[in-house]
Amino acid sequence: MKKDIYVVGAVIIEKGKVLCAQRGQDEILPYKWEFPGGKIEAGETPQEAVKREINEELLCHIEIGKEIDHTIYEYDFGTVHLSTFFCKLIEGEPQLTEHLEIKWVEPNKLESLDWAPADLPTVNKLSGMALIK
Repeated sequence: MKKDIYVVGAVIIEKGKVLCAQRGQDEILPYKWEFPGGKIEAGETPQEAVKREINEELLCHIEIGKEIDHTIYEYDFGTVHLSTFFCKLIEGEPQLTEHLEIKWVEPNKLESLDWAPADLPTVNKLSGMALIK
């Protein structure tokens, strides 16, 4: 039986664009794009995990909004349960600490990136949205 892995992703929006992060070459799913975030730790809510992960990974603070999607995707290494949330920067600018690259992308151009499969349902939902500028 495969291991269940519970993770969160932050869909950080600023000036009508979405922050996208590229995984490093030594990571699982190397070079794939994802919404920044990570594993939910014991005793944490998904919202608490998003705040902590963005603080640790991008060295900035966010405000958590509405949940966008909950995806379950079976990889060869385990079954990922991904919850994504709309987020807004409230302090700091995202810094590159763990990812190979980060960039701001317009919603209608998200599908041009090579995404991790678990992130694709959220990408599909966002690609047709007009986000607040």
